[in-house]
Amino acid sequence: MIKFLADENFNNQIVRGILRQNPDIDLVRVQDVNLSGFDDPTVLDWAAKQERIVLTHDVATMITFAYQRIQVGLSMPGLFEVSRRVPVGLAIEEIILIAECSLEGEWEGQVRFLPLR
Repeated sequence: MIKFLADENFNNQIVRGILRQNPDIDLVRVQDVNLSGFDDPTVLDWAAKQERIVLTHDVATMITFAYQRIQVGLSMPGLFEVSRRVPVGLAIEEIILIAECSLEGEWEGQVRFLPLR
């Protein structure tokens, strides 16, 4: 099963909803792994070393740093930007679907936006 890292400002209602509906999903928050306050490149580097897909609401900077990692050939297990306009329930459903139906490594080097279209 794939693993996730929710960045520092990711909606905790979504995190709790995912884990409530499927406690087997491997999802940690930046706060859980002592990365609070670290910059985006550091968070992305940690996620890559741990083979975790990043969940974020940060369109401004996180996506730019993810693309930079891809361009220079660094590992980037994947990044999902979840719009703050997406209803919490829909975000939970889509992330659970991704977790349950994805193959390991399937999202490597990809930046995707939720909801999936």
